[in-house]
Amino acid sequence: MMEINDVPQDAISTYAENKKAVYATDKNGQYAVVSSSGWDVEEEVTKQALTELQRQADLAYQAVVSGSKSPLYYHMYAQRMDVTVLAQSMGMFKWRVKRHLQPDTFKSLSAGMFARYSDALGLDVEQLKKLPELKY
Repeated sequence: MMEINDVPQDAISTYAENKKAVYATDKNGQYAVVSSSGWDVEEEVTKQALTELQRQADLAYQAVVSGSKSPLYYHMYAQRMDVTVLAQSMGMFKWRVKRHLQPDTFKSLSAGMFARYSDALGLDVEQLKKLPELKY
């Protein structure tokens, strides 16, 4: 266990000037909550994870453009979800979400199902039905 004086205070950018509570031990070996402004290693790992999530969203975008996947596929990855997470947030089986990733099936979804996906992804229905214009 890390001691209080060893808790990293690297003021990492991914915390956006916020702090996080971590547990450390005091001089008596008792656990205490200490604020940390982050650790350089944590910042690097977080940035790598965000880069990977963006890569997945970019690949999903191309799959939708090529016509092999529905816009739901892109929005799922753009909202940092995968089939498992989206299915759990929808209260549905994964096979059903996978089916909705197919363009023809997606187009035939009911208004109620579009509304449920919209709520789960934090988008309005019209946004869900199409791809955004990417600005890279």
